[in-house]
Amino acid sequence: MELPAIGITAAFAHAEFGVWSERAAVLPAGYVEAVQRAGGLVLILAPDASVAAHPDEVLERIDGLIISGGSDVDPAAYGAERDPATGETDPERDAFEIALARGAIERGLPLLAICRGMQILNVALGGTLLQHLPDALGHTDHRRVLGSFAGNDHAVHLAPGSLAARAAGEEQHTVKSHHHQGVDRLGSGLIVSGTSAIDPLVEAIELPGDGFVLGVQWHPEADESSRVIAALVQAADERRRRDARSSTDANAGAGADAGAKVTSGHDGRLRRARQPAGA
Repeated sequence: MELPAIGITAAFAHAEFGVWSERAAVLPAGYVEAVQRAGGLVLILAPDASVAAHPDEVLERIDGLIISGGSDVDPAAYGAERDPATGETDPERDAFEIALARGAIERGLPLLAICRGMQILNVALGGTLLQHLPDALGHTDHRRVLGSFAGNDHAVHLAPGSLAARAAGEEQHTVKSHHHQGVDRLGSGLIVSGTSAIDPLVEAIELPGDGFVLGVQWHPEADESSRVIAALVQAADERRRRDARSSTDANAGAGADAGAKVTSGHDGRLRRARQPAGA
């Protein structure tokens, strides 16, 4: 059985493994395991300047895309001055993921953007970010405990009938969060489909329509009970099957026409004439 190929973006970071301590392409295992549990084949996508310039090099090889969480988005990506509270940024990764997000949307490729990924999706479509939520909201409840999802649970309200609610399987959803930035001005075409239950913060954004373009501010990969990543894998598999059927139909049509040529009848209208084998 052919599995849907799901690309997941990774970051370059310093890592230690065995006797080694060096720069590595890093992705938390939760993303990989969640896709595998849902029946997807994982392809890890490291930042690549050539792909940022030509994203179809990657997008034509996958059935679905997950833009993962990570460090702060560089404010230069959305035309803002750096806030003193903004942490380490990675402009190369920003450019890579923005290009993939835009390309996936253009191709109709199922896209799930998680935490930082949701912020990247918003920026890719012209939106802006709040650089430090405690300054905007007056509390630290979206990241109470550094370096852990434990203690950072809270509820979100998802719009009835929205892609976010369908993916989560409910309209009131308890999530695991760990972020200090968030969506400010919404990107072009996006709608808000989820908000925090503890403040007005945007928690889910999506593009309306029949496709699957969803951003969530929380971390479904850290919650084995979450259905969100499985929903992305299912959408990717359905698209893969549709494409396979279309390809089969196109090939069948091409075969039927292989021996035909266009000729003109006595009435001047074009019609197809069957050619003998080998013609």
